[in-house]
Amino acid sequence: MSGKAEPQGGARLLIDLGPLLIFFLANFFAPVPSILKIFVATGAFMIAMVAAMLFSAIRYHRISPLLWFSGVMVVVLGGLTIWLHNESFIKMKPTVYYALVSGLLFFGLATDRPLLQRVLGSTYPGLDETGWTKLTRNWAAFFAFMAVLNELVWRNSSTNFWIGFKLWGAIPLTFLFAAANIPMLLRHGLMKDDAMPAEPGPVE
Repeated sequence: MSGKAEPQGGARLLIDLGPLLIFFLANFFAPVPSILKIFVATGAFMIAMVAAMLFSAIRYHRISPLLWFSGVMVVVLGGLTIWLHNESFIKMKPTVYYALVSGLLFFGLATDRPLLQRVLGSTYPGLDETGWTKLTRNWAAFFAFMAVLNELVWRNSSTNFWIGFKLWGAIPLTFLFAAANIPMLLRHGLMKDDAMPAEPGPVE
């Protein structure tokens, strides 16, 4: 036992989705001209992400690898967005995140390294090796699909449409995909009474 608690339920949602919710709220309600809303929202997103990381570190004495990864990307690409006054950087952030995570998961499969199991082992108690392999394969493919989809959306639509896609498209798709994996997980040893599976990491 490491003695380090894992965020569960509402705390997990707060850490994973809280910064994104702040981004949406700032974009919708910031009292600035429409053309500046994305930059205000990006700044709020950066602050909220750092706050989520600090909350995780203080409350649970750890920051998950995926939260570290997402947080660094938000700060770097968000900073470039504001500094260069170019919203393309924050729009590319989900693409880069999805593509890199997908690549890492596929690399783990190819080299027989259970990367997803090391990150999310406590979230899926009892899952056997075959289940982990299938779960890793499924999420790797899903993240690759989402990377392509985000590129298609942001390069061929307005900023407001892209933000709407993130809120009403990307988030529901991620939760639906997580739910679609549950029957497979239960067939491979997941104990339904112990924990309810969650999506791997922050929704981008």
